[in-house]
Amino acid sequence: MSERSSEGTPGTYRVAALQMVSAPDRERNIAEAGRLIAEAARGGAQLVLLPEYFCYMGFKDTDKLAIRETPGHGPIQQFLADAAREHRVWVIGGTLPLESAEAARVLNTTLVFDPAGKQVARYDKIHLFNFEKGTESFDEARTICPGSEVRTFDAPFGRVGLSVCYDLRFPELYRKMGDCALMVVPSAFTYTTGEAHWETLLKARAVENQCYVLAAAQGGKHENGRRTWGHSMLIDPWGEVVAVLAEGAGVVAGTLDSERIASVRQSLPAYRHRVLG
Repeated sequence: MSERSSEGTPGTYRVAALQMVSAPDRERNIAEAGRLIAEAARGGAQLVLLPEYFCYMGFKDTDKLAIRETPGHGPIQQFLADAAREHRVWVIGGTLPLESAEAARVLNTTLVFDPAGKQVARYDKIHLFNFEKGTESFDEARTICPGSEVRTFDAPFGRVGLSVCYDLRFPELYRKMGDCALMVVPSAFTYTTGEAHWETLLKARAVENQCYVLAAAQGGKHENGRRTWGHSMLIDPWGEVVAVLAEGAGVVAGTLDSERIASVRQSLPAYRHRVLG
């Protein structure tokens, strides 16, 4: 899909979302993520977003407990830091399982690394997915502890708000992020819920906050039998889709344009007009 902004123009910044079809094999997933980060960097991306569970999608919910890491240590965190440093890009590491205070549950955590490979932000997923329909049954609270803190970080182009997958259904979370240039949503939406609501919710978050939204998704039929919706995309502050990938592994890239944000907010100053919250 074409995009409005040209790379290298003052006030613009190239970003990319990686779409994966992760397997129950940490090393294989890390290798695939490394390949896609390199592809995104070659295409000019300065910030790269990985999907939720990029490092592992097991056969059972409890499988993730075996690869949990302690903060600051472990092969998944080392990979993310090394990739950011090697390619000189910001890396938002989808999610990985970090140890919690409970032996039977982990935190589903997003870590952010700057181009020097330094960790600069952490967000623990707050809202935990629960869905029952037909043969589909999900209850993340069985193996995941919820986070409690809204998190953002400052990038060269402005503030970036951090969220994960099911968070997308809770607009009050995004309001608490404040004035962002970009909000990110690493995800593993089911095919059923993604087909019904994914694009609608992403566009709503972009329109109501008048900023860009970048979503990196799992997208395809996984070895564990699960099917995810995909459709990783970049959406602009007017709610227009800049770029999208329907299914399969790949890179979705586009350009953030500060003038586009300013123009939308000037012509329709809804963000400035908010009264509640």
